Amino acid sequence: MNNMDPIAVFRTEAAEQLEVIEAGLLDLTRNLDDRAQIDAVFRGLHTLKGSGSMFGFDQLAAFTHHCETAFDRVRKGEAPATSELIAAVLDAQGHMQALLDQPNGDHDAMSTKLLEQLHRAVGREASTTRQPANARPQAQAATSMRTWQLDFRLPADSMINGTNPLGLLDELRDLGECTLNTSIEAVPALEAMDPRQLYLGWSATIVTDKPRSDIEDVFIFVMDDMVMELKDVTPPADVMERGSMTAEPAAVEASETAAAREETRVPAGDAKSQRQSDNVRVPALRLDEMMDRVGELVIAQSRLSRMAGSAVDLGLRSVSEEIERLAGELRDTMMVLRMMPVASLFSRFRRLVHDLARETGKEIELVTTGEGTEVDKTVIDRLGDPLVHLVRNSIDHGLELPQDRLAAGKPAVGQVTLSAHQTGSEVVITIKDDGRGIDRARVRAKAEANGLIQPGQSLSDQELLQQIFQPGFSTAEKVTNLSGRGVGMDVVKKTIEALRGSIDVKSDEGSGSEIALRIPLTLAIIDGLLVRVGNGNYVIPLSAVEECLELSIDEDLRSRGRSFISLRDDLVPFLRLRELFRTGSQPDQYQKVVVISTGRERVGLVVDQIIGDHQTVIKSMSKLHDQVSCFSGATILGDGNVALILDVAHLIAAGQQQEAQMRAAG
Repeated sequence: MNNMDPIAVFRTEAAEQLEVIEAGLLDLTRNLDDRAQIDAVFRGLHTLKGSGSMFGFDQLAAFTHHCETAFDRVRKGEAPATSELIAAVLDAQGHMQALLDQPNGDHDAMSTKLLEQLHRAVGREASTTRQPANARPQAQAATSMRTWQLDFRLPADSMINGTNPLGLLDELRDLGECTLNTSIEAVPALEAMDPRQLYLGWSATIVTDKPRSDIEDVFIFVMDDMVMELKDVTPPADVMERGSMTAEPAAVEASETAAAREETRVPAGDAKSQRQSDNVRVPALRLDEMMDRVGELVIAQSRLSRMAGSAVDLGLRSVSEEIERLAGELRDTMMVLRMMPVASLFSRFRRLVHDLARETGKEIELVTTGEGTEVDKTVIDRLGDPLVHLVRNSIDHGLELPQDRLAAGKPAVGQVTLSAHQTGSEVVITIKDDGRGIDRARVRAKAEANGLIQPGQSLSDQELLQQIFQPGFSTAEKVTNLSGRGVGMDVVKKTIEALRGSIDVKSDEGSGSEIALRIPLTLAIIDGLLVRVGNGNYVIPLSAVEECLELSIDEDLRSRGRSFISLRDDLVPFLRLRELFRTGSQPDQYQKVVVISTGRERVGLVVDQIIGDHQTVIKSMSKLHDQVSCFSGATILGDGNVALILDVAHLIAAGQQQEAQMRAAG
């Protein structure tokens, strides 16, 4: 049973239509004479207006009608597209979203303001004599009558989706002299007929002074899914003068055309049916619920495997192994279902960069690469705000004004690059600009002034650059609409760490900066290394584990007060988790060191026992444990006990702090 709310479905599809309109407008800013984009924007506006009216969003339909009218003039070659018009419709597009979200709100003042802006832009267009090079020859079409032969079959589910075929036929009659014939060849027997389906087809001969585009616009809502052939069959002038002499050639041409149409005719609705079989729209909430069920299944399967491992019944073991295989395949399939390409995330920044360029007076080009890289939907949802802060920061702090760039020997147009690629179980998203870079002297001075570091304190380059993520930190000389208040970058760091990710910063003064976000592919189920410390079990994300070493009691005693191990000529700091967690227990005779890393930084974790790998279903910590920074979540083991998941980023930071303290003391 389909219980989808039609209004909710409309809102979703309208939001997608607004994204299409925005993308088309932004593409037009690069080439104002792009006929394909002009048509795409017009179709989007026309569809939004019609569907909005159909579902009772009258304010949205009325407001969109004005934008549609403006683009109709551009489309017909009556006026050119201008940057003023594009800017006006972009502003209007944002207002359309508000009309969609709050259809009964008081939007009159904003609507009036935006329509005045639109009318001013259209007025400037009307006074402009320039016409697009590829504008349609409307004048010629309007001065002569033409005859069109139209054969069409609407999608089989047209009436289910709200299309009234009789209304479309009336619109065809309004274009001029129209002769209609109905085809019933696809109508099935009565017992096989579905009253919701449309089986009829039509042929029409239309004599009109309207252009071809006006005939096509009648079917704009169903154009992508219908079967249609439209042909100009206007007799040549010399043939018309000969009158009856045209009968035989015309009949032959019609016969050949009909035969060709018969050979190539595709049953109505096939195109849409094919697409529907390829793609199914599923609410994100249902995917989340399925992910929860799969997580519970993995836990139950772990318990079953534990029971079967000690059982003597070989049949039980066989069933357990089969269920383990099926649960693993189901888990992998579910993970794939939740994956989304980062293109859906990157596309949001085209509008942001366009608006910031207008606001700052800078010339900016946004370049995106790796849009096909896939990440868990939850990760994409939570990355939006951090990336907004980083892109705004790159534009405001990084990119120079055009005259400053030219003086520095750079192109006037600054470049911001968003890229993504997968490495192992992580995805790396990089924000790069070719601006002025980070002034390390100013960063150090600001950090010392804020008490974040001691005057003259020795810091590595990465440690110094990481100061920009401290709360309240800003090197801006004055507060602007973009930055200068010391908020934003600390939010970025907290959000990325909450995603179990990390941030790397690179910068060359005068050449630009690069910030790389390393994020896990998924937040739901991870491969973990199960370890024991004292009487408690803990999980270390397997993606962060480099290697495991043995640490005897003698070596443990020798390293007291030093807490370093030698690993292939490198000194790696390590943390005794037994002391960190205050277990109050004695160490095992043969302790283990699990070396973990995030990029270049490494820390060893001393544990009592390595139990083995474990499929870890992540459960969020309660609000009471928000301040417990050593753990990022919890999981349920096969025996029903709870194991805490270690926060790798926090432990590495703790190890680095311990290393710095020992170096300062010694």
